[in-house]
Amino acid sequence: MAICNTDTVGDSELVFILAKFTSLKKLCIKNCPISDTGVKSVGEGCPSLVKLKVKRCRGVTKASVCTAFLHNSCDAQLSPSREMSRPTKANIVIDMEDVDKDDEMGIDATEAKTSRKKRSVVWKEFEIITNSGDMKARCNHCKHNLAYKKGGATTHLKRHLKLCTPRKATLVGKDKGPKQSLLSFDVTEGDEMLSIFKYDKGKVREELVKMFVVHEYPFRMVEHEFFTKFCRSLNPKYEPIKRQTLKLDCMKMYISEKESLKLALAGINKISLTSDLWTSNQSIGYMCLTGHFMDSEWKLQKRILNFCPLEPPHTGLAIADSISECLIDWGIEDKISTITLDNASSNDLAVRALKENFEAKEKLHFGGKIFLVRCCAHILNLMVQDGLTEIRDVIENIRESVKYLKLSPSRLYKFNEIVKSLKLSTSKRLILDVPTRWNSTYAMLECALENKSVFSRYKERDYNYKWLPSDEDWKRAAEVSKFLEVINDVTKVFSGRKYPTSNLFLRQIWKVRKMLNDMSTDNRDFVKRMTLKMKEKFDKYWGECNLVMAIGAVLDPRYKMKLILYSFPKIYPADDFQRHIDDVRESLEFLYKEYLSVDSQINSSMSSATYDSNPSQAKKQKTDDFDEWVITNSDIIPGNKSEIDMYLDEGVYKPGNEEYEDFDALNWWKANSLKFRHLSKMARDILSIPITTVASESAFSAGGRVLDQYRSSLKPETVQALICMGDWLRQDFGVELASNVENECMQEG
Repeated sequence: MAICNTDTVGDSELVFILAKFTSLKKLCIKNCPISDTGVKSVGEGCPSLVKLKVKRCRGVTKASVCTAFLHNSCDAQLSPSREMSRPTKANIVIDMEDVDKDDEMGIDATEAKTSRKKRSVVWKEFEIITNSGDMKARCNHCKHNLAYKKGGATTHLKRHLKLCTPRKATLVGKDKGPKQSLLSFDVTEGDEMLSIFKYDKGKVREELVKMFVVHEYPFRMVEHEFFTKFCRSLNPKYEPIKRQTLKLDCMKMYISEKESLKLALAGINKISLTSDLWTSNQSIGYMCLTGHFMDSEWKLQKRILNFCPLEPPHTGLAIADSISECLIDWGIEDKISTITLDNASSNDLAVRALKENFEAKEKLHFGGKIFLVRCCAHILNLMVQDGLTEIRDVIENIRESVKYLKLSPSRLYKFNEIVKSLKLSTSKRLILDVPTRWNSTYAMLECALENKSVFSRYKERDYNYKWLPSDEDWKRAAEVSKFLEVINDVTKVFSGRKYPTSNLFLRQIWKVRKMLNDMSTDNRDFVKRMTLKMKEKFDKYWGECNLVMAIGAVLDPRYKMKLILYSFPKIYPADDFQRHIDDVRESLEFLYKEYLSVDSQINSSMSSATYDSNPSQAKKQKTDDFDEWVITNSDIIPGNKSEIDMYLDEGVYKPGNEEYEDFDALNWWKANSLKFRHLSKMARDILSIPITTVASESAFSAGGRVLDQYRSSLKPETVQALICMGDWLRQDFGVELASNVENECMQEG
């Protein structure tokens, strides 16, 4: 950097002075006072003046430079062509950057004056050097020197780049240039196909979204250093993305998957709903709405349609409005056949409002007879909770005992040492229950009963232990555990991983009723009181949910009306059971006629056209001797006999012992759909009706994992996209999540 001070400077004729003997490159002038008029004239008589371009603050002009000025060897006077007012002094700051480079390349001042920027792309991969006095173009890849001439052609340089081997090796990692193809095996519908592998960044991001959504990984994981290292170890071309980008990709896929599901639902005739409410750790109320339907392959399907926030208060009308908005959004408002809810009073108001809406549009299927289905699992839970109040003190002692031992590792160690000394063959550890969940209470009682003898011996070693149950308490706990075992087995059928159809429930409910009947004859007071409370709850809700289960049982070819005729006299009083049996048969006939009328309307025009074109078919045919003989010697099936009468008149289907438990009623109806053309359609829709809200409640477990304490800031629309799309993808790909977290904790103790 050099600073030149001029004491006398022309207002519009300021001369900029710079000299470095033989090389001049660049000028940078700060605080320039020159006007836009530029230099009009220069001094004369100086032998060292050279014309060059000067970069100014407000444009480019020409100036004269005295190369001898800095050496005080020039006496020439710089005189302007005309006198003008001028400042007394100007500070000219001159940047000498890159001047040395010109010296190295052999560029003199005269050449710098006329040089221009090189525009060819080859100069990004070549540099100009001086070799033995000659200027050469050096390749940045192979360092090979090629001929260079100022202003000359660059064709030979481009030709060299095409053949340059080091350059080709560099471009292979950038998907440019030739490279060897990679082979991969693609598995499509079980068939392996050999194909050429090509890295697809869009496909990678799509699969990344599916992985995070299906397995409920947090978005921040995509930014973890070792996650990136792992992905790059699989493919070095992997490009990391931010969690915000992953979230946007999730929302885009959610919109795409939703449109695909809409198209699929457009071809479904009847859809059943289940719904339930849940409050997150953000104190935001969510409503989960799940659709259940049968696909064209006679496979039961369920999809979470909405997991949306519900503004308080959660009144019946608010629930009904939210459900209606969801149905309109999905375009299925005219296809709803039933809705399954728990026994909350707000749900009763919601169902009443929805039913009125469907009736107004004449879209209330099945005449509204089975529009509301009570959740059987919820009824069982209420029934058991009422019964357990009779032995609350026993359960409390066992609960406090387990809590006391598990709070101290030393106590638990001492307890386990006693187990080993007694050589008890128990593999179950102590379990602390959740008071609001009777199944966890059952697990706690079962484990405690297996270690009953250990508690008394532990009491002898720890005088601070105060909750040892008495012998009578252990007997009461054992009696209750037997009953809870039956309820637990029934609940497993209701909420099993395999989708339960409605034909399975009546027989399970009958097991519960039979147990209550047996317990009611017990002589012990606490058993009688417990049974009485549970029977009151059972009878209260049984009448509201038995119709769907009864019709489903009739449509099971193993039962037909036999199970109804056997179980109803034992469930209902002697003077009332026949009325319920008749009600089931009448409802069955009513539903069948509804399906028959719909099919008749579709086929009526075709039938009339057929008879019009073939009038001879309508003529009465004469009978001969053979026809009269057949009539008198054979059982003739009346032509007007309905399919339901034919089905019920046939004997029950008896599968083999190995096939009985795994019998699939839907497969049977699919195989007999040609024989029972109308009744099979009715069976498809009835058997797909859910009897519990387990499908919706399971979404709340996913909601609790998605909205954990570390991700509580997720917006409701993001939560809905993650929950819904996770369910859709798991159903499409047959992926099952790990067992319930609570059950895992119970097993681990």
